[in-house]
Amino acid sequence: MRFRRGVSGGHTVKCRPMKSEPKDVIIVGGGLHGSSTALHLTRKGMRVQVIEKRFPGRFASGVNAGGVRRLGRHPAEIPLSVAAMEIWHEIQSFIGHDCGFHKVGQVKMAENEAEMKQLEERVAQVRALGFKHEELVGGNELRELVPAAADHCVGAIVCRDDGAANPMLTSRAYWRRALAEGVAYHLGDPVSGIERVGDMWQVRSGDRTFEAPILINCAGAWGDQIAGHLGEEAPLTPKALTMMVTERIPQFIDPVCGLASGGLSFKQSAEGTLVIGGGHLGFPDRDAETAEPDPLALAASARVVTRVFPQLKSVPVARTWCGLEGFMPDEIPVIGPSSTAPDAYHSFGFCGHGFQLSPIVGKCLAELIVDGKSSLPIEPFSITRFAGTGADA
Repeated sequence: MRFRRGVSGGHTVKCRPMKSEPKDVIIVGGGLHGSSTALHLTRKGMRVQVIEKRFPGRFASGVNAGGVRRLGRHPAEIPLSVAAMEIWHEIQSFIGHDCGFHKVGQVKMAENEAEMKQLEERVAQVRALGFKHEELVGGNELRELVPAAADHCVGAIVCRDDGAANPMLTSRAYWRRALAEGVAYHLGDPVSGIERVGDMWQVRSGDRTFEAPILINCAGAWGDQIAGHLGEEAPLTPKALTMMVTERIPQFIDPVCGLASGGLSFKQSAEGTLVIGGGHLGFPDRDAETAEPDPLALAASARVVTRVFPQLKSVPVARTWCGLEGFMPDEIPVIGPSSTAPDAYHSFGFCGHGFQLSPIVGKCLAELIVDGKSSLPIEPFSITRFAGTGADA
């Protein structure tokens, strides 16, 4: 317990932590998933408090590549991603801001025939699940979509209605919309304690204690720590995803590009800069809340880019950065109810690809909490899938 020293009538007094007005829901984490969930719950008549240790978008939501894609999703994520894309195409109506979203398409390129065969199998798998958003194209059509691609690229899969958005604009738009609709935010203090008292959750943050009957863990790279307060173990690994942005060059590419072999997330902004990612890792320090790029990873990323777009070898890099993201062993997030605690829920561990999913995951959680059932399947994301796997080792 923290005490403040003050003066009242000439005497030193001790002040206990302030207790805030109870809400219906406390959400830990104010990034895209926390703010989206808060918005959907508020629109269902719930009073929501969000506790964010710094500010919304600080660690992952506002510093990623901004990909808005269905392309290449894990099969369990496809129904969520398809539904999320419908919201993205009407993002102004949902959030009151366009978030810099551009429907430019996304392309995953094959650099040889073996990779092209893998892409053929992928499209067949998606079609077998009843979805048709991924389309196989050969070399000639790839040249029409991405004229600058190296000659050795032989084909691709394409999602023509996918695209990209501005991550920080999006994070701020969610936050501002949530505030406008009545969501309360407590910023600048980490959670220092969580306990269940009767039928209420009590969450300590800074010098305040927040109370609500429902608790939601949207704590990103710290999601396993919040789960630990509930007696649950989640094998989360914090990772630092490296990004680069170049100086401005004349527009030469429209779609967001990736590779069947991985290692590339590449797009050109409306201003002409190239935004480059691809899963190259830096140095995370979760305790210090920092993430630093690894020069060797930056060099590897540059080699991938110039292998596919050799004309870019002389383009200067203007800046680099990393976000802090939580990764799960199976590369899909944790979404759904706690397995150990009443009226507690999780939404974390999005493995570097939660940006596009944010509007629909918040909707599914709000449905689960208020209506008792999600309209889309979220069972594959249950935290119970890690039970007995040695996550607490």
